[in-house]
Amino acid sequence: MDLSIVIPLFNEDESLPELAAWIERVMLANNYSYEIIMIDDGSTDRSWEVIEELRAGNSHIKAIKFQRNYGKSAALNEGFKAAQGDVVITMDADMQDSPDEIPGLRHMILNDGFDIVSGWKKKRFDNKFTKNIPSKLFNAAARRSSGIKLNDFNCGLKAYKKKVVKSIEVYGEMHRYIPVLAKWAGFRKIGEKVVEHRPRKYGVTKFGWERFVNGFLDLFSIMFVGKFGKRPMHFFGLWGTLFFFFGFFVFLYLTITKFFFDHTGLTQRPLFFFAILAMIIGSQLFLAGFIGELIARNSPERNSYLIEEKIGLESIKN
Repeated sequence: MDLSIVIPLFNEDESLPELAAWIERVMLANNYSYEIIMIDDGSTDRSWEVIEELRAGNSHIKAIKFQRNYGKSAALNEGFKAAQGDVVITMDADMQDSPDEIPGLRHMILNDGFDIVSGWKKKRFDNKFTKNIPSKLFNAAARRSSGIKLNDFNCGLKAYKKKVVKSIEVYGEMHRYIPVLAKWAGFRKIGEKVVEHRPRKYGVTKFGWERFVNGFLDLFSIMFVGKFGKRPMHFFGLWGTLFFFFGFFVFLYLTITKFFFDHTGLTQRPLFFFAILAMIIGSQLFLAGFIGELIARNSPERNSYLIEEKIGLESIKN
């Protein structure tokens, strides 16, 4: 199969018929074999009914319905597990991503050898102060900390080799950092393509101001997990050891000076309490690293979601 198009959605019943028809036109014009995987993330409108109607007219449409809202990362993770195409395309369901960009993205994966190609919405139609400026700050921080030279980490329109989506796990709110997850998995050829950003035609945005705060918190999280997720003792143990020995040597110094140079009581010297505090903090950090090692080596499956119904994907296990 040439293409899997993965579309996470939440309350997008108005846009789905037009989006599906547009994708179908592009697929037929380029003679692609394809599947469209729509993941309904607990919609409360008619999104699932619309998907069922679309499926009746186009057998290439497949779908997963979550029992409740889990978020975009969960939807993408399930879509990636179900995808069978040699190239996987992700796009949003709000009609702000253009399906006409799909052939160009696929060409860069197959002919230019990229593992991932991320869309760059260079000209945006979003609000300048609530979206564009915060987005630029977020992308600058992500570039600096990850070393990946992308202008738009959070663009929903991306293309992947099949091997990439089968090698990564997207959880929490980590959909913003899929290029970082891929880099940590060993996929380093990450490209970018300027794509069209269209004004929203139906409905309203589902994201509020809190996504920017969460975005930066997730950035710190993904950088830590990527570097120390398999060896937490290397982080906590290092700092724990440094704190403990700093406190121990200060305590030793105070003890020696008390008996040989200054007979002032230890508890009468403020530095004594700093030494004790440093040793306590060091011990706690060391124990945190030890416990982290146990958790990392025995962690259960963390991506488990309640799926109410599937269309066209019944043979794929959760």
